[in-house]
Amino acid sequence: MKLYEYAVIYNPLPTKDQVDRGEKPKSELVVDVKRVLSNSDKEAAMLAARDIPEAYTDKLDRVEIALRPF
Repeated sequence: MKLYEYAVIYNPLPTKDQVDRGEKPKSELVVDVKRVLSNSDKEAAMLAARDIPEAYTDKLDRVEIALRPF
């Protein structure tokens, strides 16, 4: 088993005002950095996906999982 770290980040769509001003919306850290023991990176990504809060399940196309082995 290997040690992995992951975080879940939400990248919101820009509002009309932000587009008009040429700004990009700020990303939100949904799940702070966590460590898991896993047999593979795919398994670690699955564990991270299960940790996504229910409030973001309808916005999964804007959710990013940052994963790295240790």
